[in-house]
Amino acid sequence: MSPDIDPESGFRLPLPKREDLDEVGKKYYDRAVKPGGHSIVGLRGPAGIRLYSPKSLAHSQGLNQYLRFEAGFTPAIREIAILATAREMDSQFEWTAHEPEALKEGVAPAVIDIIKHRKSTDGLGETETVVIELGRQIFRDCKVAPDLFARAKALFGPNQLVDLVLLMGTYAGTAALLTAFDMQLPPGQKPLLPVP
Repeated sequence: MSPDIDPESGFRLPLPKREDLDEVGKKYYDRAVKPGGHSIVGLRGPAGIRLYSPKSLAHSQGLNQYLRFEAGFTPAIREIAILATAREMDSQFEWTAHEPEALKEGVAPAVIDIIKHRKSTDGLGETETVVIELGRQIFRDCKVAPDLFARAKALFGPNQLVDLVLLMGTYAGTAALLTAFDMQLPPGQKPLLPVP
């Protein structure tokens, strides 16, 4: 572990103390530590980092809540989109948090393996293929081919396609945050994503 990592927080800053936060920050602190709350990893993750900017957290929480739970994606498709993003961003922390969540939500281990090891999507269903390929093209190729865009629009419609790309974008933003603050896996947690 790098010497600039705080051992309690697992990132480059100490965990904010609840009593040092404003009322907005306290509200999100409480949500992050609540079992079954908004964070699948609690404060030792992006929520702990985001508490350094409670006002941006307040603005982003509503969007994140909508994209994850109210935009009409099945839980499996949501997790495939998150994993595709985490893979292309090489986000070990994000992947390791969401792979078990994906399994819990019914994503087949074979689909996870395809995303994890950047294998061909041949043989997958159309929806899974489109979501994985969309993540690959957005984040790896930095452009989306017209034929893939047409397939995605046909599957999701324009409105939900915008939501899908926004979902992936919010997780890419989280991956950037985790990278900048060098978020470490919890002690004893085995890394689940092969990264360079």
